[in-house]
Amino acid sequence: MIVISACLAGLATRFDGKDNYIDELAELLRAGKAVLVCPEQLGGLPTPRHPAEIVGGNGADVLDGRAKVINSLGEDVTRQFIRGAEQTLKTAQAVGAAYAILKESSPSCGSTLIYNGSFSKQKQPGFGVTAALLRRHGIKVYSENNFHELNSLFKSTGADES
Repeated sequence: MIVISACLAGLATRFDGKDNYIDELAELLRAGKAVLVCPEQLGGLPTPRHPAEIVGGNGADVLDGRAKVINSLGEDVTRQFIRGAEQTLKTAQAVGAAYAILKESSPSCGSTLIYNGSFSKQKQPGFGVTAALLRRHGIKVYSENNFHELNSLFKSTGADES
């Protein structure tokens, strides 16, 4: 089983109430090989919601109390992001997921890039809060930019992703 960001399968869960639909990922859901999550909704945030960025580090820093997640109004939403990451982890563990495909650049889901905390649309290397927590628990995290590597992994090993 694979955990996938709900927006990537067509659910309107992005901060702006839109989605990032990718047919190949929605097909995994239709085939019963994936479960969808939106960590920000699981953490109690509404959709739509004000955009948020990690200030002072990356997702691991947020989990360790060294950075915060702040929205564009200056409100601290760190608690909701951590709660959403914890709920996503519980979901992944409940379905036995070894892999996650999460939305790149998100303060929750980014796996190689996140916004730099200045709300200037500038990105920096890093990962979101949920990606950090899943990795800490041995779940391999991919994004919409590199999930094909996961497909190659299954083809080359003959393993079944469920």
